[in-house]
Amino acid sequence: MRLRGRDSRAAPASSAGTSDARRLAPPGRNPFVHELRLSALQKAQVTIMTLTLFPIRLLFAACMMLLAWPLALVASLGSAEREPEQPLASWRKVVDVLLRAIMRTMWFAGGFHRVAVKGQQALPSEAAILTLAPHSSYFDAIPVTMTMSSIVMKAESRDIPIWGTLIKYIRPVFVSRSDQDSRRKTVEEIKRRAQSGGKWPQIMIFPEGTCTNRTCLITFKPGAFIPGVPVQPVVLRYPNRLDTITWTWQGPGALKILWLTLCQFHNQVEIEFLPVYSPSEEERKDPALYASNVRRVMAEALGVSVTDYTFEDCQLALAEGQLRLPEDTCLLEFARLVRGLGLKPEKLDRALDRHAERAGAKPGGRVTLPEFAAQLGVPVSEALEDLFSLFDEGGGGEIDLREYVVALSVVCRPSQTLDTVRLAFQMYGSRDGSIDQGALSCILRTALGVAELSVAELFRAIDQEETGKITFADFERFAETYPDFAEEYLYPDQTRFQSGTQTPPALTANGFCTDFSPENSGIGPDPLCKKLD
Repeated sequence: MRLRGRDSRAAPASSAGTSDARRLAPPGRNPFVHELRLSALQKAQVTIMTLTLFPIRLLFAACMMLLAWPLALVASLGSAEREPEQPLASWRKVVDVLLRAIMRTMWFAGGFHRVAVKGQQALPSEAAILTLAPHSSYFDAIPVTMTMSSIVMKAESRDIPIWGTLIKYIRPVFVSRSDQDSRRKTVEEIKRRAQSGGKWPQIMIFPEGTCTNRTCLITFKPGAFIPGVPVQPVVLRYPNRLDTITWTWQGPGALKILWLTLCQFHNQVEIEFLPVYSPSEEERKDPALYASNVRRVMAEALGVSVTDYTFEDCQLALAEGQLRLPEDTCLLEFARLVRGLGLKPEKLDRALDRHAERAGAKPGGRVTLPEFAAQLGVPVSEALEDLFSLFDEGGGGEIDLREYVVALSVVCRPSQTLDTVRLAFQMYGSRDGSIDQGALSCILRTALGVAELSVAELFRAIDQEETGKITFADFERFAETYPDFAEEYLYPDQTRFQSGTQTPPALTANGFCTDFSPENSGIGPDPLCKKLD
């Protein structure tokens, strides 16, 4: 699977990316990876701060939350569904001011001595929804505590001691995982509040749906834009010399981020309120278009690119399987292009056997672009040409359909390595079901989405009888005996995605604000998440 030289229209990011044919990295830096390297001097600073300032800051933050708890408890008494009183009673205004002051003191004690605010926050009557991006950390709670805006949270959060009470004070919109109809109700509740004429607090939503490293803006989920009301984009920046803030799927964990951040003398954060964005009639009818246009405005303000990668791509990259995808995999782009054709990998799973049967029947599996379009049941288009070019190694206008099926199998069922390999053996195998080293190389290169891969040692280890052929039974037996064979034989020295060793009991698409986009309800497996809920 090689990435042939393509024009900019095929690139998933607007910034220029490397398209070297020998290294199939998605254009731009992977948004779900954060590498944190400390110099010797920085390590010494962290050591000193850990023994001195860190415990004091941590204790002070806990005291501030305990101080805020009784105020939030009293102010949040009553029905959460009841419309807020207008105007607010004097005592509630006092409580609001005190809570904001307590939260600001907590952040100050944590090293956020100055929070730079640019622009002007719109009134609830002008913009009922605030869309924040990029979402990169639980420290993104800073603008929430400063504005006391409502957020979208999973219903289980309300039962967390102390934290649940503080959350209820800002009158969040809760999403219940146990209620199949919860996402639709959430959108309806947001619509109701957004159309109340400013009677409800503004709703703050992170439309990316997951944390990234802030190098680009990934696809916005349409949930915040379904009501079709004006929104105010808000962009976040953390211009610190050492980035201890970012909390992504691959990188430092939640507790390490907290520890390192509190060990910094000073942490900077900038919050910029952009002008209110009023949707056109076309955007009101098309939430995805509305979301895309708002994302473009926010990306221009941040000076970063946009990419069509999504939270689902993150799930693919970090799936638990014996063939974990390397960081420079091309399969993320493959999944993006498949979605761009209107084909959902979740539904294509059922058609894998049919595709495999047709691919195996083709001599060498070779098909042209029109034949490829007929196989997928889609018309020839620029998007299809981009997908076709991923597999057109020599630019000769033909691809091996078997490679497409292998890649599709990985995208549809990323954790089921042996199922993908079994399917590949069926397509590449001879009459006795065996394959040679060249076929194994092609299968694994495609399954990992890389241009070059040495499988000689792996093949010799499987081919104990030195026949020059192996069957799926041989491969399966070897994989069961050596479950970590990929790390040892395929990429012992390469950087690859890492998954957390623990899976939280309740999974969420986002470290701070749960996803409620209705089109994702009930589709596919539960999101993989290494984060603490």
